[in-house]
Amino acid sequence: MLKVRETLLQTGRVPLPVKARETFARMDRLFLIIVVLPTLLAVIYFGLLASDVYVSESQFVVRSPDKPSTGGLGVLLKSTGFSNAGDEVYAAQDYVRSRDALRALNKSDAVARAYHANDVSIFDRFNPLGLTGTFEDLYRYYQGKVTVQYDTTSSVATLTVRAFTPKDALRFNRQLLELSEGLINRLNTRGRNDVVQTAAHEVQDAQIEARNAAVALAAYRNNHGVVDPEEQAKAQLEMISKLQDELIGARVQLQQLQQMAPENPQVPLLTTRISGLEHQIAEQKGEVAGGHRSLSATAVQYERLELERQYADRRLAAAMNSLQDAEDEARRKQAYVERIEQPSLPDDPAEPERLRGIIATFALGLIAWGILRLLFAGVREHHG
Repeated sequence: MLKVRETLLQTGRVPLPVKARETFARMDRLFLIIVVLPTLLAVIYFGLLASDVYVSESQFVVRSPDKPSTGGLGVLLKSTGFSNAGDEVYAAQDYVRSRDALRALNKSDAVARAYHANDVSIFDRFNPLGLTGTFEDLYRYYQGKVTVQYDTTSSVATLTVRAFTPKDALRFNRQLLELSEGLINRLNTRGRNDVVQTAAHEVQDAQIEARNAAVALAAYRNNHGVVDPEEQAKAQLEMISKLQDELIGARVQLQQLQQMAPENPQVPLLTTRISGLEHQIAEQKGEVAGGHRSLSATAVQYERLELERQYADRRLAAAMNSLQDAEDEARRKQAYVERIEQPSLPDDPAEPERLRGIIATFALGLIAWGILRLLFAGVREHHG
């Protein structure tokens, strides 16, 4: 009988009821494998095995008095004198999901113990087989439990933490938020210190230069016995002018006496006075110009030292102004973490969505079963 049926199948002469029964039998097995079995497994997993997952959320913005805002809440903050600080938000976003944040959270293996509790399903817990889990294994698991979403329109970052108990979700969310605030504060401190320290070093260098210039000028004055060659030269020129006036007057008087009374006893006195005036004028002129210690010779070096001192003083004043500006700029650009929504304590598990998971498994199974059924029907028609 079986040989006859095989012969009939090969020749395509099997009666329709026999073909239909075999087709339905294959379809029933396919339906069981593709639809019924996965749905049953989904019912078992979502109904009995899957652990409740509690989700804690918090929202925050990072704002700065001197950075542009994009819109939404950022515009509102800007109207109050503050704006969003996008760079710091992205830094906090990456930091929350980083290994450093996990190390800070996992002190005393707090994270590993929380996600490897005995009451957590073996399908959901970290390191379900109880093997020696590495830090990288924990990090990959951690990335699936912590997310940070940044809305560029409102400038609000939402931190979401998933855990198997409400207290763990709240605790980890709160700690991550504090770590993010600490990161922003460190970035502020380092940026402020870099700017201010650079300006402070400029002030120190300018102070040293100004001090050296002042010392050099003072030493030159002491060594050459001058305070200000230009002023001293003016005073000596005025003295020379007065001496020359006296000399002219004495010569005129001597000339008159020699013409009117050559034997007058004042003639020798006037001659001596004229000789003294000429000697004083020559000395004064020698001090002003003519020798290596004259005022004209010392004025060149003095002017150079004076210009260096003035330049050093101006540089010091500019450096001190730059330091003040750097401190003001650092204060203006300081970013702040402002919590909009405190970490929430979930009172009901948000995941898994059990009924939705079962229905989704059933629907996907039906779709796959329908596609395979159409494929098998096409293959039969092609070979028939």
